[in-house]
Formats: sequence, structure tokens, C-alpha cells
Amino acid sequence: MTRVAAVDCGTNSIRLLVADADPATGELVELDRRMTIVRLGQGVDRTGRLAPEALERTFAACREYAGIIKEHGAERIRFVATSASRDAENRDVFVRGVLDMLGVEPEVISGEQEAEFSFTGATKELVGRADLAKPFLVVDIGGGSTEFVVGEEHVRSARSVDIGCVRMTERHLVHEGVVSDPPSPERIAAIRHDIEAALDLVEKTVPLHEAHTLVGLAGSVTTVSAIDQDLPEYDSERIHHSRISRDRVREITERLLGSTHAERAAIPSMHPGRVDVIGAGALVLLAIMERIGAAEVVVSEHDILDGIAWSVA
Repeated sequence: MTRVAAVDCGTNSIRLLVADADPATGELVELDRRMTIVRLGQGVDRTGRLAPEALERTFAACREYAGIIKEHGAERIRFVATSASRDAENRDVFVRGVLDMLGVEPEVISGEQEAEFSFTGATKELVGRADLAKPFLVVDIGGGSTEFVVGEEHVRSARSVDIGCVRMTERHLVHEGVVSDPPSPERIAAIRHDIEAALDLVEKTVPLHEAHTLVGLAGSVTTVSAIDQDLPEYDSERIHHSRISRDRVREITERLLGSTHAERAAIPSMHPGRVDVIGAGALVLLAIMERIGAAEVVVSEHDILDGIAWSVA
């Protein structure tokens, strides 16, 4: 066993996994897994820069994570940064801050690398299951981008496109600094147009229609699962490997897009940091299911973090 720490810093959240990994047996024993909404990608789509307040929120989380990693005595650390820091002109400020606090330089990975990690983390437990037909299509709906990966035991093809829940919300649902609440049909149609255009791009290189099992990752998907199950609070164990039908995803998406901030915030399983962006995230999931004709999505709590942990081990 090797004790490893994996950090995934995305556009909307930063997450930590500390685990004991045994590459010989394929066993990953989770010691600590947590997520903090920091909205690092705040305004990046518009300004091209990481906002000072977004950096401070992210650095505060890094300081907390540094203490947890030290407490557990992780032997190896890998810090992966995704869409927002990839796009920002001032990403050097971000890199220096992380290095100072965690002693490791963040790797600003490509969308394709992100997809590889997501696929490994999501499918390692699923490959041997007789009830899930291969190939898998793993879809990781992030804040700034969404990754699409098709494969069996290994990745066959992958593509990253800029249709994350934060990016779509900021681009189409924010007017003069305020989120449309609820958004007009025209604003929803604009998001849908961007999603469909992105799916056209994905289909040029990724055989979406060849996949037999759709696996959905990240907060938008897991939150839709929690709503589907009417959970009294967010429960990772009940969400992990749950299944949601396309009809239910459609019902939930329409409900979220038709509700006010207060109504969404009142959902017991809703994280406060997702209240304004969950509608766009659910719409991305629905559009994907409709495009490929998926009857259901298998939800995974294991994702890029687990893939990063395996890469360290």
C-alpha cells in the first residue's frame, strides 16, 4: 500500500482524496474525501483572468487541505488543475500560491489528460460487472468544461469541450451580475444551442453512439441523483452507482430551470455553491442523453480524483 493524496482543482470546486493504494490488487482504500466550492472560474470566460477573490477562496481551501494531508502522512501528492486555470492569463499567480502551501506544483493538464483520469477513476469498479455493457461513455460535467470518453478497459477516444455548468450559467443566465431567476425560454434555448454545437464537435472524434453504458460524473450529475432519490441530505453511498432514467432527468431539469433561487436552495441535498449553476449542469446531462438515446445514466462518485490517485500510486 502507498498512501497518496490527490487534489483536483476545477472551475467550480476543489476536491481532495487521501487514500491507500495497492496497484497489485487494484484496491483503493479511501481515508478522506472532501469537496469545497471555491468558484475559481468566476469571470474567467469573460475576462480571461482569475479573480483575486476567487484565488483567495481557493488558497484558503488549499491551506485546509495541506493540514489534512500532513495529518494523514501521505507519501505522494499530485495536484491537478483543470479548465479555469488552463484558460487564465494570470495562472502563474495560482501556481505560485499552491506551491507555497502544498509544496507541489499544480499540473495544468489538457482536457484529454483530464478525460483519461476521469475514465480510470469511474470505470475501474465497473469493468467486470455483467449488468453493464461495454463500451462505456464516461461524461464528466465540470464547471468550465465537459469531458467525453469512450472505452472498454482503456480509453479509446476522448474530447473536452467548453460547456461546463459555470461557463454556461455565466454566459447565458447572468445579466448585470445577477442570475436570471428563473431564466426565460430564450436564455435556456441559448444554452441548449451551445451544448448542441459542442456535441457536434465531440461526435467528429468520439463515437458517442457506439457506447452501451453512460456513466455520469461530478456535482451536476450527483446532485440530480440526490434529487431523483429525494434524499434528506447528500448521501454519497446512496448516490454512488445509482441509475437515473432519461425521463426523470428531463423532469428534474425542467423543475430546476423553472424554479427560483430560494426554491432550489430549499432542496435538502443541494450544496449552496451549486444553487445557481445546477440548472445549466442538468441541461448538459439531459442534452447528452437525448443526443445518444441513453435510457439511463449510471452515476459515479469515483471520478478524476480516483484516477489521479491511481496515477500517483
